[in-house]
Amino acid sequence: MKKKDSVFIVESESLLLPFLLLNVKNKSKNNIKSQLARGNVLVGGKSITKHDYMLQKGQKVIIKWSQIYDKDYEEVLDIIYEDKDIIVINKPAGLLSVSTNNEHKNTVYHMVMTYLKRNNLKNRIYIVHRLDRETSGVLLLAKNEKIKFALQDNWSELVSIRGYIAIVEGNVEQDEGIIKSWLKETSTLLVYSSHKTGDGQEAITHYKKIRSRGKYSLLDIRLDTGRKNQIRVHMKDIKHSIVGDKKYGSKLDPLKRLGLHANILEFKHPLSKKIMHFEAPIPEEFKSLF
Repeated sequence: MKKKDSVFIVESESLLLPFLLLNVKNKSKNNIKSQLARGNVLVGGKSITKHDYMLQKGQKVIIKWSQIYDKDYEEVLDIIYEDKDIIVINKPAGLLSVSTNNEHKNTVYHMVMTYLKRNNLKNRIYIVHRLDRETSGVLLLAKNEKIKFALQDNWSELVSIRGYIAIVEGNVEQDEGIIKSWLKETSTLLVYSSHKTGDGQEAITHYKKIRSRGKYSLLDIRLDTGRKNQIRVHMKDIKHSIVGDKKYGSKLDPLKRLGLHANILEFKHPLSKKIMHFEAPIPEEFKSLF
């Protein structure tokens, strides 16, 4: 299905960017700025890119989401930030980061590559890190090999925050905690914890309880390490599996998706040395449980 354009009628004089931030729900400030920069915002039928454009009462404002839509897919490419070196998206749940033997097109890599090639067939994209298929949220990609290797080769030193929001089963009694183990993987690709020092890849997860209600707890999670399935395994280890995560012991699926969302990524740009901070809003379905 094709995402519809957003249409608003101006009720009182206002600057364009503040008007959009007030009226557009569930999109980050950077994402809205990206729509402006690409000429996707129309006022009175004309493309406007200036943040401080003055709107007048009665004018019609349209956001042409279709201009960043790949018609081969049902998902909209939600761009949080883009410059000459990197592109950051809010990945939807259910979308692979890269292709597999069974899926080549319905991936972040293919969608972003298609988007970039519309402007220049020579454009390329490179995966820097990954999110599990059923995890949504902030995902960073590189536009050239230089920035890709600069990020990957120094990832642990450059990244200062990897934050997630998780909905887990049960009432987590401790307000906060640290989980540390060594992760290993079976021949069936199931990751599990060993508590023997050095027996696998070291994994450290910090969590804080935001709130509990009924059968569920909402957690703020920060990673010291970024191992495959790390959060999912560690939540199982403390007997509070992430909702919807049947692979790691969950028996409840209220969201009809994995209750895990990468909400924050902060790192130092390896070339400019600037601190880059990106956030993806908490999905509305998460809020519905609390």
